[in-house]
Amino acid sequence: MILPTKASLGGFFDPSHLTNASPKTIILITISLLVVYYITSSVLAWYRLRHFDGPWLGKFSYLWIFKIIHSGQMGEEAHAAQDKYGGVEPGYPSTVRIGPSDLMTTELDLIRRMSGARSRYVRSNWYKLNRLDPYDDNMFSTTSTTYHDKLKSKMAPGYSGRDNTGVERDIDYVISKLVDKIRAKYAAPKGSTSPAGREMLEFGQMVQYFTLDVICKTAFQIEFDHITKEEDVFGYIYMVHNLVYANAMGATIPMVGKILSNPLFLKIFGPTTKDPRGMGLIMKVAREIVTKRFAPDAKDQQDMLGSFIRRGLTQRQCETESIFQILAGSDTTATGIRSGLLYLCSNPRAYTRLQREIDESIASGLISSPCITNSESLSFPYLQAVIYESLRMRPPFDGLPFKIVPPEGDHTRDGRFIPGGTKITATFGAMQRNKEVFGVDSDVWRPERWLEEEGCDAERRREMKSVVEMVFGYGRWQCAGKMVALLELNKIFCQLIRNFDFQLANPTQPWKSRNYHIFFHDDFYMTVTDRHSKTEEEKSG
Repeated sequence: MILPTKASLGGFFDPSHLTNASPKTIILITISLLVVYYITSSVLAWYRLRHFDGPWLGKFSYLWIFKIIHSGQMGEEAHAAQDKYGGVEPGYPSTVRIGPSDLMTTELDLIRRMSGARSRYVRSNWYKLNRLDPYDDNMFSTTSTTYHDKLKSKMAPGYSGRDNTGVERDIDYVISKLVDKIRAKYAAPKGSTSPAGREMLEFGQMVQYFTLDVICKTAFQIEFDHITKEEDVFGYIYMVHNLVYANAMGATIPMVGKILSNPLFLKIFGPTTKDPRGMGLIMKVAREIVTKRFAPDAKDQQDMLGSFIRRGLTQRQCETESIFQILAGSDTTATGIRSGLLYLCSNPRAYTRLQREIDESIASGLISSPCITNSESLSFPYLQAVIYESLRMRPPFDGLPFKIVPPEGDHTRDGRFIPGGTKITATFGAMQRNKEVFGVDSDVWRPERWLEEEGCDAERRREMKSVVEMVFGYGRWQCAGKMVALLELNKIFCQLIRNFDFQLANPTQPWKSRNYHIFFHDDFYMTVTDRHSKTEEEKSG
């Protein structure tokens, strides 16, 4: 074999050329090489998934993903792209390309394969880059399937209530504080046609206080009293509002993620327990809570943290899990409650029907006082219809948690091959508008679709319910806190509607909504009337 010589190449590879080159020439050569590398890698990436349509920017870069995150309407933009590029009628299952090696799908069978108990799909770095404490993994952030399964087996009894039988009692306690706060400060007397000097209720903020108090009570048996104080007691809300945008960017766009997770970056900018607010303060609070439980004289407690300790979690594992519990147990559940009440207040027919179901059941002795039980809630068809329809229309989580396709690849329902190593995620909002499952009016909030009177038999209801519950994940990756979230939802709507009448303060713009994986709802003002206080006529009588 004859190799080319320096002479035959005209001296092109002579190192002296670079040695003698000016800085400007070196910069131009470097830029040119980077451009060639980027174009080559982009073409190769495009070719690999060329048989999937999607936004043009997404075929070569992460600019489209950047755009939808920056818009603050991440879920809505992803849903629109699913309908536009899916190659089928809007509302029917499809798979769409959104990045160089990234797909999103609403195909239910594919999503179930991604998360099944024996699935060979694994988590992508999206999860690792969404750990709140940036120094150690928790059950949600780990990309190790083995470590995840081991942790979940230890933590499931605490989340499920098997080791923590007081969960329902604790939720009832916090609900009673919420009802008392609304009645004392915000609710006008029965029969009043004006706020009667009462303040308007910023329901979005109050619900955040409620869910924070619930998770702190059920997980740690600690009362931070967010509801009573009406303030961000340990800075959690401030932290989430200031962190989640960067988290969404870093988790979804590889280059940003590499910067944010770089050890040098974390050393300079990362949170520490000495910080006066933000993630550092949350880490400090979690460490203090857990340290007390691991003290030599600490008493065993019947809460989630107590269960984790009894099941063998280390002190550091308990710290990282406690931080994530607060996020998973507050923001997502708060979204479910806010959305449900917004849909009810926007639909007088549904509001009146739910209120009638509750009132008649109370009169018949079918609902306990002062708080409905979980088992009672499950027996009321319209209440359950409202809860599941609200979760369907606005999933509490609407991000892009990518899994990695196994080496052998997979196929879409129409036979297209998905190469191994591709990142793929469910499109949660679009998945819940599936016309094959929910009917041709799936874009409409209509609780009646869940009822027998509308022709919904038990089999169809089970199928719809299983799809809606995918908002909590599926299979081995299903949210461990699902039971607690549903407990809260099963109780809170009944307790609010039985005690108060709610009205939107600004029907034309009821709230300001942003979505960076999780939702933020600001300026969600309500006027409230107490249904059980005495009117002036009743008092005088």
